[in-house]
Amino acid sequence: MKKNNIKLICLFAAASFGTVQAQNKSKQKTEKFKPTWESVSTVKAVPDWFQDAKFGIYAHWGPVSAAFEGSDPNQYYGGWHGMVMYQDGKIVPTKSGNPSTNYVHHTSKYGNVKEFGYKYIIEQFKPTGFDAAKWAELFKKSGAKFAGPVAMHHDNFAMWDSKATRWNSMNYGGIDPSAALKKEIEARGMKFMASFHHAFTWKYFAPAHAHGGIDPKDYDLYTSPHSLESNTPDDRFYKEWWAKLKEYIDVYQPDLIWFDWWLENMTEESRLKFLSYYYNKGIEWNKEVGVAYKESTFTLDTAIKDYERGRPNQPKNPTWLTDTSPGAWFYRPNAQFKSPNELVDVLVDIVSKNGVMLLNVPPDPNGTIPPVMENLLTDMGQWLEVNGDAIYGTRPWIIFGEGPNRLPEGGHKVEEKNKIEYSNKDIRFTKKSDKEFYAIVLDKPVGKIVIKSLSTQIGVLNSKIENITLLGSDEKIKWVRNEEGLVITAPKSYPSDYAHSFKIKMEGYQENNIGGAVDAHKD
Repeated sequence: MKKNNIKLICLFAAASFGTVQAQNKSKQKTEKFKPTWESVSTVKAVPDWFQDAKFGIYAHWGPVSAAFEGSDPNQYYGGWHGMVMYQDGKIVPTKSGNPSTNYVHHTSKYGNVKEFGYKYIIEQFKPTGFDAAKWAELFKKSGAKFAGPVAMHHDNFAMWDSKATRWNSMNYGGIDPSAALKKEIEARGMKFMASFHHAFTWKYFAPAHAHGGIDPKDYDLYTSPHSLESNTPDDRFYKEWWAKLKEYIDVYQPDLIWFDWWLENMTEESRLKFLSYYYNKGIEWNKEVGVAYKESTFTLDTAIKDYERGRPNQPKNPTWLTDTSPGAWFYRPNAQFKSPNELVDVLVDIVSKNGVMLLNVPPDPNGTIPPVMENLLTDMGQWLEVNGDAIYGTRPWIIFGEGPNRLPEGGHKVEEKNKIEYSNKDIRFTKKSDKEFYAIVLDKPVGKIVIKSLSTQIGVLNSKIENITLLGSDEKIKWVRNEEGLVITAPKSYPSDYAHSFKIKMEGYQENNIGGAVDAHKD
């Protein structure tokens, strides 16, 4: 009997050992990346799907969206309301010494910030108009290839059913927009993304602590008490920051995670912990994932560089990203939006320089997307339906473009500093293959179209042009190439209202084989 027991114990131990070995091997397969720069720099930082996508959408929406209801549409208000609402000019200084307009509006609408702080705004969240299917259908119509929510903004509020924080959209609102959007977005063939801005939460709620009176049980929202000047988050902050991020990765498995600024001020250890974990998860899920960043948070060989409301003024490698908004980031009464024509031109300029556009949608406080945004996105989608071949799946051509209007400098916020109105003399190029490229004229041409860069006197194009067509049109395009340039006779009509894409097919570059046995017998 004892011998049999010993045998059973040995067999069980062997089986257990085998199971552990198998688990370890499986873990090693999915844990390719270590939390070191050397290790994560071996990742394919720009997924193929991202490089081909060119256009994505995310939505700035949450409790703070309702904060500006009832505000004066003719008055300027700071964007970071949860921070600026505490700037009374005394306890929290301002440049002018006067209270911020956000402070004046908040105290008028809700009451004293010490009693009715940001927590009170969260408690009023009523997302009665949110419809994930409508959102996703609109994003699909817009031509976006990836989309998703602002999962957590600076206010530390989770737009998902979180177990890592009680400050979430299920506890305050009764919805899980992340789960609903993931389902609807992926059902329409788009990739799912989420953005995280909560590194800046440490600075964001410092003014709230300056006023005092925060219940210690609410430090999980406002962070631990610290001074306005503090740039050093405590251990609790790091622990909670990671818990929320890890939970989202595990539960929602996003294809792209986008980070706002200030993460560069956190420890390298925390940043590398995230990168290695997320990239290993991508292997486990058997899909390419991407990470977008600002400033110096990561490096070009570990993630995708992002320019806020800006872009380079020349092509850049590797592929990069612009995050921009047609108006304010969050809801504002009587908000002013850019026109579809403006956004199409910016998109084309971005793509010609090897970039991707991430466009913000600011829903109304209850979660409905306003008609003006619906019309804007629908118009962009109609343009892409006609001209998408010149955008999706393209790569930069030999030069990015020509014409009088271009950014004098590249970088963050250059859109705000350099207001550009593109004309029919402004042309951008994209490439589908070595035998096929596009010339996109950024406004409706008047008379003939002259593309000077393609002059026979300039060595940009060293291949014979075989045919030119206008996307969306069956009209035969007449053209000639001479010393003036590529001269295209204006077609009778244009298929879209904005930029116009001419598809240029070439013979392709050829080179003779030189050397070898044939030459050896000529003498």
